[in-house]
Amino acid sequence: MTTPDYDTDFYAWTQAQADAIRAKDLARLDIAHVAEEIESLGIADEHAITRQLQRLLVHLLKWRYQPTHRSPSWSTSIDQARDRITDRLERSPSLRDYPAQRVPLAYRRARRQAAKETGFPLATFPEVCPWALADVLTDDWLPPEAP
Repeated sequence: MTTPDYDTDFYAWTQAQADAIRAKDLARLDIAHVAEEIESLGIADEHAITRQLQRLLVHLLKWRYQPTHRSPSWSTSIDQARDRITDRLERSPSLRDYPAQRVPLAYRRARRQAAKETGFPLATFPEVCPWALADVLTDDWLPPEAP
């Protein structure tokens, strides 16, 4: 039986590689590509955490600076982003410190997005995340009212 090619039929390749691993048939394994795919799974978790952190920060900024537009959907989005980050961290405890590393990037993007979504000048929002990450990730925590 011919092993499906990684570049021409990815799905068939994944199935053949899974079968080869289960059978402990090292000769059929495409080691380089298997290693690359396993690595990409970890990277996907990192990207998912960054995206959810950005989503969370956008809604926290809007919550603080646009109180007249608060809605249940914002609360739901805040809760869901926290839950998704928590889920990833529970499944991969080695990523526990990753959100802290990504706050600067996620906040910069969230700030820009919040400005676009609210129509407020970018300068409305602090240049650096004004909240502690522990607060941001804490269930039911919301930023204090803007002065």
